[in-house]
Amino acid sequence: MITMYWTIAPTRRIGRLTIHITIIIFARVNAMTAKAEQRRRTHESILASAARLLRASGIPGARIAEVMHGAGLTVGGFYAHFASKEALIDATLRRTAGEVRAQLLAEAHGLPGTEGVEAVMHRYLSRKHRDEPEHGCPLPAVVGEIATRAPAHATVVAEQVDALVGGMKELMPAPPPPHARQLAVALVALMYGGLALARATRGTALSDEILRACREVGRIAVRGAAATAATAATEQKGSQS
Repeated sequence: MITMYWTIAPTRRIGRLTIHITIIIFARVNAMTAKAEQRRRTHESILASAARLLRASGIPGARIAEVMHGAGLTVGGFYAHFASKEALIDATLRRTAGEVRAQLLAEAHGLPGTEGVEAVMHRYLSRKHRDEPEHGCPLPAVVGEIATRAPAHATVVAEQVDALVGGMKELMPAPPPPHARQLAVALVALMYGGLALARATRGTALSDEILRACREVGRIAVRGAAATAATAATEQKGSQS
């Protein structure tokens, strides 16, 4: 009996110790997971607050104190998430412009012919987008400031513009029109510039006229380029037969 006691007892003790260690590990893992999730939610709240202020008041309006207040947080917690206001603005521009771009391109994906490109232009150059800047593309609200007073953000703006250019180029009908990227660049510039002017003149008849004119010019350009490409492709096939 004594021999059995000393054989069984250590096993039981080891089992209890293993269970105890396992509980501690799980508790620590759960605590780390909860902390990481809280950090993620806080980070998202800061970005959401910055996006609202950036769209409404531009870069000067997205001051750290106002951003943190809008997120329901104290200023002291800001630097645990961003190294500087410039880093926050860059992250906010990437987030907001990326979300708008993804939505525009997703809705246009798969449409035949020039309809995809035209759908992007129509949605972007719409009265709804003009009248609801708090939910729309932030770039028209900040490009003037970046060009004159905040050049540090130029790289991010170029990155986001180039991404939309690439998306517009991919929507071009087959066969791709000549100088497809050049056309996509021109259309994106037309969209950003047209929306900025329409917002600046909102409340006047000219504002609606700007939106209509930009949509129409864009439509004529993309359809004309597509027709030229189709004609060239047909002639090439004829010459090869």
